[in-house]
Amino acid sequence: MIPEIKYNCLIIEDEPIAMEIMEYFISQNKDFHIVGKCWDAIYANSLLKMHQIDLIFLDLHLPAIKGFEFLKRLKNRPHVIVTTAFHQYALEGYELNIVDYLLKPISYSRFQDSIEKFKHLMNAEKAILEIEDRDFIFVNIAKRKIKIVLQDVFYIESIREYIKIHTKQEVYTVKMPISKFEKDLDRNNFIRIHKSYIVSRSKIEVMSASEITVNGKKLPIGRTYRPFISN
Repeated sequence: MIPEIKYNCLIIEDEPIAMEIMEYFISQNKDFHIVGKCWDAIYANSLLKMHQIDLIFLDLHLPAIKGFEFLKRLKNRPHVIVTTAFHQYALEGYELNIVDYLLKPISYSRFQDSIEKFKHLMNAEKAILEIEDRDFIFVNIAKRKIKIVLQDVFYIESIREYIKIHTKQEVYTVKMPISKFEKDLDRNNFIRIHKSYIVSRSKIEVMSASEITVNGKKLPIGRTYRPFISN
């Protein structure tokens, strides 16, 4: 019998009623297990060190350390669904690659939509099925296993929760985080130049301080990545 998959989640919420509602919503989904509940980011950080967390439900206006500041400090952070009464931080949230941004009061149907987005992302992280000698990779696209020869890849582009793999043959779209794809690439052959781009070193045509040209396409170099590009 195949064991039931349970996703471990953490609720970070300083409003008691909102905490109860979120806890009730999660309890209606058998695939989820609440590992911990806390009121502030400091305690949340302790829980993350003790447990393997797949998903955080994060309020933004927390005491001491605010929600996004907490996220920026985390290394190897789990997936995050933001729960807040403030709409103006949504863009910043998506720039931090959150799964979804829920505005309070949150309906159960809207909550379920977020849960489905998270499940799709988790499934996408399993999309890379096989790497042999770093020569090629299989990805799941539309229920088919597609073989992509890494030597044929020009660059990988991130668009929200999707990546586009630009190759000599065509552009393949896969629903998965670019950070997951990056982990499975040989850094001797591929380099991250921007939060949205990974390029093949051998396909670089022109390089300047601010951009790289690959297959005639000019790609920006992110400030964070500039110190590593010349290495």
